[in-house]
Parts: sequence; C-alpha cells; structure tokens
Amino acid sequence: QVQLVESGGGLVQAGGSLRLSCTTSGGTFSNYAVVWFRQAPGKEREFVADVTWSGSSTFAESVKGRFTASRDNAKNTVYLQMNSLKPEDTARYYCNFDTILWRNPAMYSHWGQGTQVTVSS
Repeated sequence: QVQLVESGGGLVQAGGSLRLSCTTSGGTFSNYAVVWFRQAPGKEREFVADVTWSGSSTFAESVKGRFTASRDNAKNTVYLQMNSLKPEDTARYYCNFDTILWRNPAMYSHWGQGTQVTVSS
C-alpha cells in the first residue's frame, strides 16, 4: 500500500515561512495531481492548494498570494512553500493524490500522518 509522507512542519512566528514536503513510499505520483489539505483543532479538514501533473496550481482564498506549490517529479516530491504565515494557518497539513483532482477531502480514503504547523503571534 502506498504511504504518504508529509514533512517540514514546525513552530514559526507570524510572518515567517516554512516549506512542507510530500512524498510517497512504495509508489509515485508523477502523473497525478497532488492536493494539500489542513485541519485545525475542532475544524474540518479543508483544501489548501493543489499541483497538477503539469505543475499548475490552485489555492484557497485564505492562502492565495502567500503560499506557492511546486513539484519535483524526479524526486517524487511535492512542496508547499508557505510565506507570511499567520496564526490562523496553524493546523496539521496533509497531502493526497488521485487520478482525479479532488478538492473535497472526503474523496480520499487513505491519509498520511500529516505534519504540524504552528504559527505563534
């Protein structure tokens, strides 16, 4: 079974930056769209950004202009660069992929452990 591995989270002050990475063990997603989600305590998991197989991206309004997404297919890795972080960005961040680009987290049946991002004010 393909496992998703997210990394790069941490504690950062407001205005700071982090770069998250997403890769898989036992598989490859070079031909798939990869989607980033996040879930804050007490809230539902929500769409953050996606990266298509060609490298184009779409972002949630709440992160547009601050986050960028990219992929390195040679490394089987997708990145989420997060700049100008705000306390409301605090959440556990997850990635996922499928043959169809779903921005609804309910459409994915398997998840990785995620990586925690905490932004202090």
